[in-house]
This record gives sequence, structure tokens and C-alpha cells, in this order.
Amino acid sequence: MPLDLEEQEQLDNFKAFWEKYRSFILGIATAVLFAFAAYNGWQWWKNSQASEAGKLYETMMSSIEKGDKDQSLRAAEDLQKQYSGTSYAPMSSLIAAKLAADSGDSAKAQGFLRWVAENASDDGYKALGKLRLVTALIDDGGEKAMAEADRILKSKPIEGFEALWLERRGDWYLVQEKIKEARTSYLEAWNLLEKSKEFPQEARSLLKVKIDAVGGMQ
Repeated sequence: MPLDLEEQEQLDNFKAFWEKYRSFILGIATAVLFAFAAYNGWQWWKNSQASEAGKLYETMMSSIEKGDKDQSLRAAEDLQKQYSGTSYAPMSSLIAAKLAADSGDSAKAQGFLRWVAENASDDGYKALGKLRLVTALIDDGGEKAMAEADRILKSKPIEGFEALWLERRGDWYLVQEKIKEARTSYLEAWNLLEKSKEFPQEARSLLKVKIDAVGGMQ
């Protein structure tokens, strides 16, 4: 059926619009489709990475049950190298650090903790890595180790872990027999812990023991 004048005018206007903006419209559509495909590809890649990392983590747990420390540590190192963006990498490194420390290899333990402190994508794991590394460095007690612990403690505390940062600073002072400074840090940590109900009672009890050891609450 032939078009009337109004319909013909609308069709001509659409043709003119299409000719003028065709490249732009097609470009936008292509970009949207590409972004959608890229997002789906990224999600698939992340899920694939997590799945493979999970298998390697299970291998590590199996090695620990068998008492194969070397294989366990190698699995943790492989997770660092191959699947650093997954939560399995920092989680396995924290476990590996304890395995190494329990076997007397403090340098390797510190290496695993340092990796978590510097590379974990999750702030919670990063905080645990830093705090445990500080503890290991303080236990080391050497000049270089104490200097590194000091640098970490001077960095901005990760949100939610401020009280533990202050407690570790107190430990740092205490090792150097700076009792007054240690007590001040412990008391500041206590005040923050009292405001937060997220930390277990064991954390408060341990901190209270430290405070009592340097002069008590008063």
C-alpha cells in the first residue's frame, strides 16, 4: 500500500537521520556488545581461576594432613604465582607462614607474611599479614627486623584493625624496655577495643594481661 505524505516524510526523515548518525549508533552498539562480552569473559575467568586455585588449596591441605611440609609450602608458593588474585593465595600463605615458623624457618615464615602484607587484594588478609609480620619481626628482635616493624606500624592502619595496630606498637616498645610508651599504646588499644564488640573476648583478655604487666589500668 502506498505511503501517504506524512508517512513518506517520516520515512525520509528517518533515512536522513540514519545516514547522518549510522556510524555513531553502530559504534555505540558494538561497544556495548563488546563490554558485555568482556564482562562475561572476565566473570568466567575469575570463576575458572577460583576453581583451579581451590583445587591447589585442597592439595595443600592434603599435604599438611600427610605431614609433607615441603609440598605444602610449594603449593602455597604456586598459589602466589598463579592465582594471586584469589583469596586462596593469602589464606594459604598465612598457613604456610605458620608451618615455616613451627619448623624454625623464621626467614621463610616472614617471606610468606610479607607477601600477604604487600599483595593481598582483601584488606582483612592484608591486615593479618602485616600484623603477623610485625609480631614475627619483633620476635626476631634484630635491628633490621625492628626497623621494618617500625615502618609497618607507622603506615596507616587498615580500617577496623586500629586497636591491634596500637597493641603491636606497644609490643614494639616493650621489647625495647620502653615501659611508659608501651603502656600508653596498650591503653589506647584497650579504649578502642572497648568501643568495638567485633573482637573476641580472648583479644581483650590478652591485652589486659599486657596492661597489667606494665602498670595496670590506673
